Amino acid sequence: MAHISTDDTSKTDGPSVSRRRLLLALPAVGFAGLAAVFAWSVSRDPSQLPSALIGKTVPAFDLPPVDGRTLGLASKNLYGEVSLVNVFASWCVACRGEHPLFMRLAERRTVPIHGLNYKDRPQDAAQWLNTLGDPYTRTGADRDGRVAIDWGVYGVPETFVVGADGRIAHKHIGPVTEQALRETILPLVERLRRKAKGGTS
Repeated sequence: MAHISTDDTSKTDGPSVSRRRLLLALPAVGFAGLAAVFAWSVSRDPSQLPSALIGKTVPAFDLPPVDGRTLGLASKNLYGEVSLVNVFASWCVACRGEHPLFMRLAERRTVPIHGLNYKDRPQDAAQWLNTLGDPYTRTGADRDGRVAIDWGVYGVPETFVVGADGRIAHKHIGPVTEQALRETILPLVERLRRKAKGGTS
């Protein structure tokens, strides 16, 4: 007569073994998922991150000028011509790097540039522009940063292309470069100008 073992674990341990294997595999699966997300985020150009405001009219605001300037910046000033809005601060190291490009654009009158001065001390902002030059047609002193928040600003510098209709057409995160000007920003400015004149975009 065959002996029937009372210690047969083939049935009772089956599910628990599978459960243990699943628990052991979870960390590896989770790590692989995180690695994929990290690789995707690293490969993206941060200057091309989308903005929820693209295609929408500029937020309503009205700011006084930076000390020593006479023209403040308000949403009503961003209608009627294609322009750039540059978010800058005297304490921003990267802003210093892009500043010569804006000075050159201003000297050539390539496109109006308006400055949104972010969380700066009045005297520091004024001294910064007095020392490095002022490429801005208008400046707005956003001392508490609330207007920048409405614009969806992540940090400084950031630059927006605004159409003649007052709609935000492009957002560049980080310092503007020669390449960004040549390949993206200035061609877009020209397309928006043609569109404003009744041409095709």
